[in-house]
Amino acid sequence: MIARSGSKRWVSATDAAARKAGLRVGMAAAKAQALFQGLMMVDADPRADATALERIALWALGIYSPIVAVDGIDGLVMDTEGADHLQGGEEPMLTGVANRFRSTGLSARVAIADSWGAAHACARAITRETVIVPRGEIVRAVEKLPLSLLRLPPKIVDDLRVLGFQSIGELANTPSAPLALRFGPELGRRIDQMFGRKPEPIEPVRGADWIEVTRQFAEPIGAAETINKYVARLVVELVGELQRRGLGVRRTDLIVEKLDGTRQAIRAGTAKPVRDVAWLTKLFKDRTEKIEPGFGIERLSLVAVMSEALGEEQKSSSLVEEQDDDITPLIDILGNRGNRVYRLAPVASDVPERSVQRIAPATETTAETWTHEWKRPVRLLHKPDVVEVMALMPDHPPAWFSWRGKRRRVRCADGPERVFGEWWLRTSEVDAVRDYFVVEDDAGERFWLYRSGDGVDADTGSHKWYIHGIFA
Repeated sequence: MIARSGSKRWVSATDAAARKAGLRVGMAAAKAQALFQGLMMVDADPRADATALERIALWALGIYSPIVAVDGIDGLVMDTEGADHLQGGEEPMLTGVANRFRSTGLSARVAIADSWGAAHACARAITRETVIVPRGEIVRAVEKLPLSLLRLPPKIVDDLRVLGFQSIGELANTPSAPLALRFGPELGRRIDQMFGRKPEPIEPVRGADWIEVTRQFAEPIGAAETINKYVARLVVELVGELQRRGLGVRRTDLIVEKLDGTRQAIRAGTAKPVRDVAWLTKLFKDRTEKIEPGFGIERLSLVAVMSEALGEEQKSSSLVEEQDDDITPLIDILGNRGNRVYRLAPVASDVPERSVQRIAPATETTAETWTHEWKRPVRLLHKPDVVEVMALMPDHPPAWFSWRGKRRRVRCADGPERVFGEWWLRTSEVDAVRDYFVVEDDAGERFWLYRSGDGVDADTGSHKWYIHGIFA
């Protein structure tokens, strides 16, 4: 990618093949062409890149954290404290971010640290996809990183190198007064932000069509009762605006802005669109005890991050109370506590592990159904386990099998049920065959075993045996 400013043209980005050929970011375009004959060069489009990055930030805000902002020209910063439990914790969240980008053809390097500055530096310094800096370990993580990762102006970085500074650690261990006298307050501010000694608030992105209500306080608040009172009032305002637009909210963020410039966020999600004041107030009231007011809260904002059309519901005029079978309130409570709530639904596939999918708990019932002549186990293993088996080929069930260190004698069995590969989806499964058996051991436990292949032709499978499920 070639960037330009007037008549000056330079390399702004390279792929792996270009880097292998010796090209580097910042190199003059003419020199790059001289190094590699037939080099493919494309003009950079910074405006389109910035638009795309902001679009990705809005996407991340809807999934990972209520506080997301663009970080430079090539990154995002997210405050995930209080939100990572919804993704199963820091490590699963980090892996999930990298996997989601990879699935779309984009590569990402993701880092978690105690401060924005440390996470920014580590994400750009690591060679692997993900890194988690343990709490209190910022110094050890960044001390050997180059000065360019301090987010300082290039002129200051060049001058520091002339003075002999090469790493962040060398600079941090130098008395700050002489440096501030020569380079101004920016240098000390960036070092303090890197090590978490000075707060660095994140100004989150906002969608143009999102509904937001805000309450600014002349005097800071901090008592739990006061916070709950104003959150309830914000909910009333938000629901009124939703009603005017004919919408219901699926995901709502409470943004708490404190006197020291930091922000804290609480996210509440619902299984289906709602605009029930009492219910939304309860979802936030159950979690406001996690708010740490510090020196006081100067502003509360309630943002409808995800909204959907919602019509008016006719209430029953009967004097007799009707039975309410709606379990979405329970789903909301469990989901907001960090539990992953989902339903299982059928998929049109003969291959067992592909015949089921996870769907949202409040999704309408799908048209697909399971139709099997043979019984299926109530528990399907995430991945079939290899077992040792003694069985006559090609159609006899096992006489015994050994699984997880325990040998089991088969008392009775039923099968085989033959399952063919889905050749219309995967060319590798043109000849693939599995023969499934329901077997019962001496203890009365029943298992679902299969042999890969028809027992005769090696092209149909390896003829190894696997356990795939367990019956009740």
